[in-house]
Amino acid sequence: MDHEEVETLIEDGIPDATATVSRPRGVDDDDHLAAEVVSPAFEGESVLDRHELVYDALGEHMTTDIHAVELTTKTPSEAEE
Repeated sequence: MDHEEVETLIEDGIPDATATVSRPRGVDDDDHLAAEVVSPAFEGESVLDRHELVYDALGEHMTTDIHAVELTTKTPSEAEE
């Protein structure tokens, strides 16, 4: 699964989200990813709840196409800082 496909899944699954997906430093395979996701849907949510929103957006791909994802989740105001 390429990075653009993962970005699309996240952006389609979380309201007004912007996702940037890459390969983490030092990782040589395509099933370990890093994603920075910015969405107003994260406002007032805990880090755990934010991550759950992303995992829900990725759905079954988390068990079939993606082995691990390193997440950074921010609200738009947090992203501006």
